[in-house]
Amino acid sequence: MQKNTSTEILIYREKEYKCGIDVTLAVVGGKWKASILWHLAQETLRFSDLQRLFTNTTRKMLTQQLRELEADGLVHREVYPQVPPKVEYSLTGKGTTIIPMLNMMCEWGYGYLQDASE
Repeated sequence: MQKNTSTEILIYREKEYKCGIDVTLAVVGGKWKASILWHLAQETLRFSDLQRLFTNTTRKMLTQQLRELEADGLVHREVYPQVPPKVEYSLTGKGTTIIPMLNMMCEWGYGYLQDASE
């Protein structure tokens, strides 16, 4: 493991961080954010698709998480001018850079559960 010997201060949303892990968790650490990114890594989804996937969250919370991911440049929101409105969400180029980390988190979770059951 690499020791953080840097005294560099990292700024994200007007808060100071001393470690890149803290910044990462600030960006994707919301209750649903990592899962939203995981699903969007598989395919572009409409808001209604995301609501079906996340039945344990409210529409307001899902909207808030998506807006934060969009503001951070990880998610693209495409609105189609039609009736009824159609909104699709997908990962941006920056958003796709998190896929390897999500894959590792998924593998770690499976391994953790396997080890715990032994």
